[in-house]
Amino acid sequence: MGVALAAMCLMSAQAQRRNEIQVPNLNGYTTLKCDFHMHSVFSDGLVWPTVRVDEAYREGLDAISLTEHIEYRPHKKDIIADHNRSYELSQKQAKKLGILLIRGSEITRSMPPGHFNAIFLNDSNPLEQKAYKDAFNEAKKQGAFIFWNHPGWARQQPDSTLWWPEHTQLYNDGCMHGIEVANGGLFMPEAIQWCLDKNLTMIGTSDIHQPIQTDYDFSKGEHRTMTFVFAKERSPEGIREALDNRRTAVYYRELVIGREEILRPFFEKCVDIKEVKRTEKEVTFSVMNATDLVLKLKKTAHNPSLVYFREMTLKPHTQHTISVKFENGIKGGDCNFEVTNFIVAPDKGLDYTIKL
Repeated sequence: MGVALAAMCLMSAQAQRRNEIQVPNLNGYTTLKCDFHMHSVFSDGLVWPTVRVDEAYREGLDAISLTEHIEYRPHKKDIIADHNRSYELSQKQAKKLGILLIRGSEITRSMPPGHFNAIFLNDSNPLEQKAYKDAFNEAKKQGAFIFWNHPGWARQQPDSTLWWPEHTQLYNDGCMHGIEVANGGLFMPEAIQWCLDKNLTMIGTSDIHQPIQTDYDFSKGEHRTMTFVFAKERSPEGIREALDNRRTAVYYRELVIGREEILRPFFEKCVDIKEVKRTEKEVTFSVMNATDLVLKLKKTAHNPSLVYFREMTLKPHTQHTISVKFENGIKGGDCNFEVTNFIVAPDKGLDYTIKL
């Protein structure tokens, strides 16, 4: 009996082991790993709300928001509660595990305008309105941060990802502050351009409904889609300030998606580049990737008298050597490449140069 109890306690402790996501901070900011879109049995999810907190803790997240559908609650005959209940049930476990819990809800309408999350709410119940505009106005009244969910979802936009007049109205009315550029397994490059053009915040979420391990194989290094938030402090207030000022990057599969002014210093923090040897005909660099991210490099336009790699993949926590040969009597120049999985615009990676 005692052995069995000890084994159960050990299994419980192992189940709650936290896997810290190794990514750098930016100067003056802490990189928080956040997921602002998920569901429990209190809307159309398949788990109890506290399970979402436990999953987030084990995966190294800092903050989550349980965003239950306002208008779609298929379990409501079995689970009778108001729209705040999943948040309330999660608070104790979130506090215990140090997970920042942000109150949120999903405004769930047909297209247009589609589905939107409102986070940093004071009370989700008043969002239950007949007219969608009234729901948005209530979220705005509460000072919520509002973002458009999965604009490329085929169920609502089967042929192309469109921006409708209703979205222009919401944007002009101050009821749209960001857009999901990635949602679960869905990547939406159109949304990247909208965020750049309209000065909106880029968001990435899991939109998880099932137990998280049914969507991601952690044994193969997979991870949920999430948002890196570059915050002045680890607090809800710090997250809100960063979202309002568009200091985010989206982590989707092997991609990191964000504004160039964010991804450039972030990449520089990801790698440690040191010159280790130089002769008249060659310079050699040591490049260390000390993160959990994959970094994919591809040569771009350059002086043909500089001879170096065509493509290179820096796997997590590995060290590599880059050799650049000098031909035709040159003594230096620019080693130009693109970080192809650091996406700064649709179909465009981050351009980077090592000065030789």
